[in-house]
This record gives sequence, C-alpha cells and structure tokens, in this order.
Amino acid sequence: MLRFQHSEYLWALVLLLVLQLAFIGVSWWKRRSIRKLGDPTLVESLFLGYSRRLFVLKFLLLFVAFFFGVIGLANLQKGSRMEKITRKGVDVVIALDVSKSMLARDVKPDRLTRAKQLITKLMDKLDNDRVGLVVFAGSAYLQMPLTIDYSAARMYLSTVSPDMIPTQGTAVSQAIEVSTNAFNKMERKHKTLVIISDGEDHEEGSAEKARNAFGEGVVINTVGIGSPAGAPLTDPETGAPKRDREGNVVISKLNEDELKSIASAGKGVYAHLDNNTEDVVNTLVNKIDGMEQKEFGENIFTDYNSYFQYFLAICLVLIIAEFFIPEIRRPKEELVTLVKE
Repeated sequence: MLRFQHSEYLWALVLLLVLQLAFIGVSWWKRRSIRKLGDPTLVESLFLGYSRRLFVLKFLLLFVAFFFGVIGLANLQKGSRMEKITRKGVDVVIALDVSKSMLARDVKPDRLTRAKQLITKLMDKLDNDRVGLVVFAGSAYLQMPLTIDYSAARMYLSTVSPDMIPTQGTAVSQAIEVSTNAFNKMERKHKTLVIISDGEDHEEGSAEKARNAFGEGVVINTVGIGSPAGAPLTDPETGAPKRDREGNVVISKLNEDELKSIASAGKGVYAHLDNNTEDVVNTLVNKIDGMEQKEFGENIFTDYNSYFQYFLAICLVLIIAEFFIPEIRRPKEELVTLVKE
C-alpha cells in the first residue's frame, strides 16, 4: 500500500502552474522586445552567446526539480509490516451531502467545509470504531468502505467536493440504502449511520427507508447544517448570486423537519450544526458510545518504508545541473582557444 505521509504538501504542486505561466510570460516579453528591434532571427544572432534552448532547458530542470521536491516533502511511503488490530466499537457510516446547496454560506466558511470539519473532529473521538464514508447529491455512492485506518479516511474526506456527483438534488433515501449495504448484513446491531445534509430538495420515502434500515439494525442520526432562513447560492462562473428562470435569487434553506423525521424513524438523534461544532460532536459521540459494542479485528500496516530521500536527491541533482548550465553559450572562437590551451 502506498501513501503520502504529509499529503497536505501536495497542494504545492499547484505552484507548477504558476511557474509555467511565469515562463510563458517571460518568453512572450522577450519575443515582443526582440520583434520591436527588427527581424527576430537577425536580432537573436546579434546577441552574443544568446541561446533560447539553454533558457528553456534551465527552466525545465527547475520545473522538474520542484516537482520531485514536493513529492519528497510529502514523503511517499509503502507499507512494510501488517498487523491484526483488535478493538471494541461500532461500525459508523457517515453520509455527506455534497450537493451545490452545501456551498451556501449561512455557516462559515460554507456548509460543506463546516461539515467536513465536523467529520474530522468526530473521527478524532471514534478511535475504536470502524468508519465508512458515503457521498450523495442527486445520487449516492460509497466512497470509502468501513475501516479503522483513520489517515486514509481523512485523505478521502479531503477530496470531497460538489463536482464528484454531477446529478443535483438531495437523494437522502438512496444515501440510506447505499449506507445500509455498506454494513455487515449478518449483524443486527453495532451499526449506526450519520447523515449530514441541509435536507433541501429531498426525495420522498426517506423516513420509510430509515425505518427499514433500523429493522436491519442501523441506528440513524442526522445533522442539519445551515439555517431555516437560508442563504443565497453563488454562481461559480460569475461570482454573483444565482437566479432562477424568473430572475429571483435562489435561496437555499435548511429542511429540519425532514431530517428530524429521518432521525426519529431511525431511532437516533437530530443535531443542528451552525458555527459551533463541539456540541454536535459531543451529541453524536454520546449516542454512539451508548450503543452496544462489538469486538472486531482488521489487518492494517503498522510500519512504512519512506522514500523521500530519493526524490529529494533527484531534486538536488537537477538544481545543481541547472546551476552549472550557462545562461549563454560560449562563442566558437573561445571554445577553440580553450581547446588549444
């Protein structure tokens, strides 16, 4: 199994685009300046030792060196020793709404980001439980099966965005069905589902699905995020408030009644998430800790081999090579003189 120990450093790869744009800008400026002086081929021949190829080569070396440097800092690792870990806990599947209404900003910085922060804090307190992740909008799918590898769970969570599911809507009933299938069908307890959503544009039959899931031993808790008064949605292309066909500003409102009915049918609890996540986390943890626990084991990697040194070595070699490559080529006469000496 391969993983990055510090995956957050991979965001620095975005700077490669900045470097590329800077290179294009400088190249365009040079060509423009040369054209102002006359014929580009003739002008370049007058510049003693000027070499466009050397300029490009030095940039490519720095570009590739930066790439390997970032990979080295993120520290690519491979699992080297696997052990079976036995724990007592319950199976927790978290179903996260990723519809575009979750980008409303009636909670800061927005509903989806606040929901992800809640999940992170919740996982910090579920050390002995297996965790799975389901994402849903107009449809739902299992993004991560049940596991006790919390580092992998956080990595999966960091990739969640509304672009994952093109079909819009809030298919809570489908999320319940997908989540229920993620549990062990042979068990009738030790299972709980946490649904985090604004409940907007929900499908009918969600409460019935929750009752059926509870019949299979799944306790369903719901977390409503947003405000009943709602907030306008922003058009990602223009940055202006989104409007419907009649020109009215689209307001996304929290549907608490729907989420409360699902929690009631699933014999769980409902919590409202605003700008304070601690109370909601404690409510969910108390409910989960109060459930009957089971003993389960799972094989996980406990030791990893690190390979950062190889990537950093390549980065260093490329930087040194770039340093010793001259910015201008030597004239032929000078080369002949050096050879004679």
